[in-house]
Amino acid sequence: MDYASLIGFFAAGVSIATMSMKTMVPLRIVGICSNITFVIYGLLIWSLPLLALHAVLLPLNVYRLREMLKLIRDVRTASEGSLSMDWLRAYATERAIVAGDILFRKGDAANEMFLLVAGRLRLRELDIELEPGVVVGEMGLLAPGRERTQTLECIEDGEVLRVTYDKIRELYFQNPSFGFYFLQLTTSRLFENIGRLETRLAEREREVEHLHRKAAE
Repeated sequence: MDYASLIGFFAAGVSIATMSMKTMVPLRIVGICSNITFVIYGLLIWSLPLLALHAVLLPLNVYRLREMLKLIRDVRTASEGSLSMDWLRAYATERAIVAGDILFRKGDAANEMFLLVAGRLRLRELDIELEPGVVVGEMGLLAPGRERTQTLECIEDGEVLRVTYDKIRELYFQNPSFGFYFLQLTTSRLFENIGRLETRLAEREREVEHLHRKAAE
């Protein structure tokens, strides 16, 4: 067996190994190795179709690997720091909003979340105003029944970035690390909302206590 044939069998073995990868990062890495070995094999046997195929697949695999590693790094940074989710911009679509718009109503089916870029939003039932940089609607992905628990209305013209739950699921299945960090973000949001509600409840209790004291005087 000549040297070129050995390279060819090795390239085929690496290509088969690519099919056994369960997550995207290892798949891309092994895919890059496969592309490189097939390029070498194509040069040795001077097969232009083989060279052309893997010359195209190699930079594509490198680009996708770089994109996935950047996503993981950005999500990790977000989960360890603030709840900013600017890293989702690459996966979102822009939408202009006008005061009075209703992005979703309580009881609606939940299938997307929003990153507020400009303007102001309000969660009607909780009477909470949201400023730019805040993500809203992500909890619907985890909610039983997938129904909205709040009504989200626009109170100032601006812009949001819309990300579908299908895209979130796609990113999760491409790399489970994304799912772990996204869960951290949504959990942090849940505790933030609980803290906000506890603060409002304490303020109401103080108001009631003050009214009782005034009534007793």
